[in-house]
Amino acid sequence: MKISIIIFLFPPKWLAGTEIATYNLSKQFAKRGHEIEVLTSHDEGLDYATKEEGFNAKRISWPKIRIIGTIYFWFRIIVLLRRFNPDIILVQSLEMGFPAFLIKVLSKKPYVIWGRGSDIYIPDYFVRMSRKKLLDNADAILALTSDMQKKIEEITSKNILVVPNAIDLTDINPNTLSYKNELDKKIITFVGSLFPVKGVQYLIRAMEKIHNQIPQTRLILVGDGNERFNLEKLSKELQLENCIEFIGRVPHQQVSHYLSQTDVFVLPSLSEGFPNVLLEAMAFGLPIVASRVGGIPDIIEDGTNGFLVEPKNVSEIADRILTILFDEMLAQKISAKNREEVQRYQYNDIIDILENIFTSILCKKQ
Repeated sequence: MKISIIIFLFPPKWLAGTEIATYNLSKQFAKRGHEIEVLTSHDEGLDYATKEEGFNAKRISWPKIRIIGTIYFWFRIIVLLRRFNPDIILVQSLEMGFPAFLIKVLSKKPYVIWGRGSDIYIPDYFVRMSRKKLLDNADAILALTSDMQKKIEEITSKNILVVPNAIDLTDINPNTLSYKNELDKKIITFVGSLFPVKGVQYLIRAMEKIHNQIPQTRLILVGDGNERFNLEKLSKELQLENCIEFIGRVPHQQVSHYLSQTDVFVLPSLSEGFPNVLLEAMAFGLPIVASRVGGIPDIIEDGTNGFLVEPKNVSEIADRILTILFDEMLAQKISAKNREEVQRYQYNDIIDILENIFTSILCKKQ
């Protein structure tokens, strides 16, 4: 099967959840023998056509001019789609759906839209104006979570299929899964972009209470973003700079180094689609504290494989983290449950689902 995948940003420069998930998905499709071409924007220093792990990526440069630049970008995608002549097009987020819609009009190529998060929960003006037409004309619509499914059902009457992200457990080193920190040190870790929507400021404020009760606790923040300066300033204002470490942006393969040293993983986001980093934390058997927003409740069952807290609730974040740190038996129980639960998200199962969806679409077109 020839599959084109459209995504705006892509590794190695961009390493957020959708970008990493799309890279791994492309790699897994290629392992199954499919011919994959990823169409994405160009990043300085990279070739315009790159050979990745079994698949090709075509990177498109475009003038950063409002409307004109976007139209040019779409036009280049359409040219590359017609040249590659895929059997089916997978669109990673609604904002990238317009070229697929046009190529369907021009060449009758079927397309599948996969809602990814911000395109559903916090869409920009253009997405709000065009999403119904893009969804109504899609040959299949996928949502990462049941919550996202409900949001999309408010826009279109078409059937929405829930297909979560996946994780490659072969990337997890089993020798690190039983890691124990020194008895006198507890590590809390956050991994993600340092943007306001990630709610890291509330985790830092929670550290004030945590540090008072367990002074040897440290918070490790892995990632970077435009909120970093404000977060560093907040840490100093609360006199917590000695127990909070800003690691900055690291290659994705290095994230496991920090997860292997963690006692509690925290994701205090204000909005989320399907955060892959939770699957990685689960694979390491980590107890998790995360906000009750978006697709997180699809992954974390409160009190079973972690704790859910209300977004922005500093006291609740601190209390749930302390509960885990003070109760070793509970932490071990959650750890075992997460290692069990993460098995449901392996790539073989997800690729099987996608192949069945694509095959069904193509059979109907014949």
